[in-house]
Amino acid sequence: MNRKWLVAIVDDEVDIVNLFRESLGTIKGISVFAFTDPLAALEHFMINKNAYILIISDLRMPVLCGIELIKKIKRENPLVRTLLMTAFDVDDSLFDEYTKMEVINDFLQKPIRLNDLHVKVKKHLNIYRKNLKNRSKKER
Repeated sequence: MNRKWLVAIVDDEVDIVNLFRESLGTIKGISVFAFTDPLAALEHFMINKNAYILIISDLRMPVLCGIELIKKIKRENPLVRTLLMTAFDVDDSLFDEYTKMEVINDFLQKPIRLNDLHVKVKKHLNIYRKNLKNRSKKER
């Protein structure tokens, strides 16, 4: 089956979501959606939760912060990979706590080089596919 997986980029900065969407759109097998409103991203995810493979979210956004967005997404589909990005210093203990709880799968420090973004995205796409394959083997 030749399936298109969904990837969401969520950041309140229009330039970032547009740049990342355009850049990641070159990766085969995925469709990239860009959101500047975390509530719109959550709504789109809820409608398509079984098609999503990766969420890339900024930490600080109005209305709903990135960690809260990711928590809501992980409750609905724990297999979805999550990358949290920020330009601010992050308390390592907080990040470690959410990583251990498997809420956040990885972290990107802004400014982000597009090559680094591609490396992380491809890494997590491969992990997702592997986890999905292992899950389907267990269900047999």
